[in-house]
Amino acid sequence: MARKAWRAGMAAQSSDAIATQASHLYDLFDGGLSAAQDAALRFDIPETSMIHFVLHDASDTVAVVVVEGVKAGMALTGWIMDDDRMVDIVARQDIPIGHKVALKAMKPGDTVIKYGIDMGKVVAPIEVGEHAHVQNIKTKRW
Repeated sequence: MARKAWRAGMAAQSSDAIATQASHLYDLFDGGLSAAQDAALRFDIPETSMIHFVLHDASDTVAVVVVEGVKAGMALTGWIMDDDRMVDIVARQDIPIGHKVALKAMKPGDTVIKYGIDMGKVVAPIEVGEHAHVQNIKTKRW
């Protein structure tokens, strides 16, 4: 698996190299299309599999879009990091880079799970592939 190979490579590196790699992973989320393409190479993901969004856990209900230009109707491929596998959905709306895409249909009152943790509640219905943001998700703090 690509993730296991990456971990093995990380274990053999110095702490400076690990810091550089961690910095690169941070860039994946802010760097857009070229960063996602570079990540595909680093994680041995075939070039034909463009990563459009990432999530940590298969039980996450939303994922983060890591490329620019996601438009309604686009077929999207996501990487489930903990399982080192891919998942596909279709975008129902345009979604900006760094914003969330819904992976499961949710109704008001449902809990939103991102990176394996509770990050809020649904306040308006959300369908798979829709933009999940302030218009349909709110914090549970207040």
